[in-house]
Amino acid sequence: MLSTVKRIAIPYPRYSAYGYEMLSKDEGQPEIAQRDLFTNAEDATDKEHKLTLFSAIKLYPKAIGWSVIMSTSLVMDGYDLKLVGSLFAQPAFREAYGHRLPDGTYQISAPWQSGLNNGSNIGQMIGLLVAGVLVERFGFRKTMMVALVSVPCVIFIQFFATGLPQLQAGQVLLGIPLGIFQTVSCVYAMEVVPVSLRAYLTGFVSECWQIGQLLATCVLRGTLSMDAPWAYRIPFALQWFWPIPLLIAAIFAPESPWWLVRQNRIEDAKASVFRLASAEKDPDFNIDKNVALMVLTTEHEREANSGVSYLSCFRGTDLRRTLIVMGCYIVTVSTGSTVRAYATYFFQQAGLPTDQSFNMSIVLYSLGIPGIITAFLLMPHFGRRTIFLWGQVLAALTLLSVGALGVAQRSFPENSSISWGIGGLLLFLGFVDNCAVSPILFSLVSELPSSVLRSKSVVIARFSYAVVNVVANVLTPFQLNPSAWSWGAISGFFWGGFCVVGLVFTYLCVPEPKGRTVAELDLLFERKVSARHFAKTEVNLQEMRV
Repeated sequence: MLSTVKRIAIPYPRYSAYGYEMLSKDEGQPEIAQRDLFTNAEDATDKEHKLTLFSAIKLYPKAIGWSVIMSTSLVMDGYDLKLVGSLFAQPAFREAYGHRLPDGTYQISAPWQSGLNNGSNIGQMIGLLVAGVLVERFGFRKTMMVALVSVPCVIFIQFFATGLPQLQAGQVLLGIPLGIFQTVSCVYAMEVVPVSLRAYLTGFVSECWQIGQLLATCVLRGTLSMDAPWAYRIPFALQWFWPIPLLIAAIFAPESPWWLVRQNRIEDAKASVFRLASAEKDPDFNIDKNVALMVLTTEHEREANSGVSYLSCFRGTDLRRTLIVMGCYIVTVSTGSTVRAYATYFFQQAGLPTDQSFNMSIVLYSLGIPGIITAFLLMPHFGRRTIFLWGQVLAALTLLSVGALGVAQRSFPENSSISWGIGGLLLFLGFVDNCAVSPILFSLVSELPSSVLRSKSVVIARFSYAVVNVVANVLTPFQLNPSAWSWGAISGFFWGGFCVVGLVFTYLCVPEPKGRTVAELDLLFERKVSARHFAKTEVNLQEMRV
């Protein structure tokens, strides 16, 4: 009951319950009355629950804008992901860097295909680990600025590469800032907007990834008929454009108020919320109460888990949360993300002409835009878990159908309609992924970790994805390359089976975070509520008094 005010002895500086100002270590072991802190946090929680989508857009237009700008860095990640995989289908690139086959055509060998794609993954692993430390020490803005400054320097290596080893070095080094972007973008989006906007802004990260892949495909289609070396150097050179405007924006961007609270900079957190929200448009909005909820949540998490290292992600209730977000990221590989990254090359090996293969890839990534719009329309009516589950069901059925057509193609190799059927299924798979898997993924991995370990949890989850993706990038070229296993479309059976495994994991382990504040999610995990019962279980912030 509120009549009983809990008083806690604190052996280090904490926040005053009345103004959240810092208390000096010289004050000894102060006892803090928490009545106002809880009252303000409860009021902020009620405000979050009552805030509708359109009211949130009206109240947080600046937060939306800054989140969109920071997420745009993922366009570079999507561009690089698609660029290298598509270059394997470009005649000029294959002739310059590949070897001649007995039939007179040129191919990049399967080991080098795996190596070049995995080069970026290896770099991203390094970047992710670095980002987890830099973000918590220096903040999102400064970490983003350092990464953006490094990108133009690395692109010089790619642009002037005269052989595959130099190109591989460029891929590894470029992967480091790309790994940093992956951490900063989705966590920043999660921390600057209210509950009703979280899914949309974290889902927009997926849209940026999609836009990057679409741009890479369009650029490569436009340079398809050009002679070497400009056919492949121009696509590399265009990467110089993105860092400059983003760097300028990052200089002026507000810092995450959650990060400022974790640094005990309460007044700066209030100033950041003031910059992110248009408080004058809602007389009921109170910055102090908004920050009070962040303070209460952060302090509760610190008491529940005193550590903030990577190892802390695998202790107590955070172990379950970390394993869930790791699994969510790996699910994207199981739904065929690697096959789609090789889409142009896959279409070629499925029997389509080179120009039509590039055209089909453009259609594939163009479908990502209406796919994500569809996801945004579904989110208000269905939970993240429900959409995520059904997306995997459709992906598994589609991949198994691709495998079945691959068998038919072996029996009727002259039937071009089968090749177009395989292409059509891959287009549908891309649409399904963008309306029911990828945008939901970024929501889940941003919402489910605790606030004090969110950056590091996202790093670990993305790192696990990169590890699995390395394996997938080794397997996929061998599956598709005619000079290796030459499975072609039959590889759909392999990925369809993997997708079923991911589907089982999601059903058993992934909870529903829709409509929950960070504090409420903390309580649900502490009570060990099963994934299937998260949506219907009631919680009360008064439980944090215990």
